[in-house]
Amino acid sequence: MATMELTKEGSVYVLTLTNGAHGNTISEDVVNEYHDILDELEASTENAALILTSSDPKFWSNGVNLSWIIQQPPDYFPKFVQILDELFLRFTLLNMPTVGCLTGHTYAGGALLASTLDFRLMRKDKGFVCFPEVDIKIPFSPLMYEILRLQFDFQSLNELLLTGRRLGGGEALMMKIVSAVYPQKELFNKAMELAASLAEKDRKTYAHIKRGLRQYLMKFTF
Repeated sequence: MATMELTKEGSVYVLTLTNGAHGNTISEDVVNEYHDILDELEASTENAALILTSSDPKFWSNGVNLSWIIQQPPDYFPKFVQILDELFLRFTLLNMPTVGCLTGHTYAGGALLASTLDFRLMRKDKGFVCFPEVDIKIPFSPLMYEILRLQFDFQSLNELLLTGRRLGGGEALMMKIVSAVYPQKELFNKAMELAASLAEKDRKTYAHIKRGLRQYLMKFTF
């Protein structure tokens, strides 16, 4: 069953997560869907940008599908961490501008996915961003730490990762976890405005600068 849909509006690709009834959670099959989309995006050559959004007003992504992962063999989890790392690295280095349109709860692996994007816009009135790994007893991989260090300051990370507390839009903006917050009715339009303006940049130059800022991640290979 497909859990996402890629469309295009002008120069902006819109990847919409469509499995909100199950929290847009991540399993190996979902990761493979993401890779298929990334193959298509990386193969395109025109100036463009990507919005990653959700059709569900409650969940953007609730992270790894825990009910699925506990059904896997005990030795599978380290493999799945590597699978996630590969996906997160591809999003972080994607050769076009990326904008997260966080329509609702963005938790754990979902919050990590959002952290790979260049910009994050969040719903102002509802929804939380949270890194609850300290409470669900799942440590971060070295790559995950590096992605988070690239995006957020140490004081914010120290508090969020060690306490696992959730942030509403206002707090997330104050701690610079998101770039801006908007009411639900304005959120997608604002994300589209930002993405469209970024899509006007020369794609090769943008990707070169973006990867230069993230050059330390180039050491990670899969």
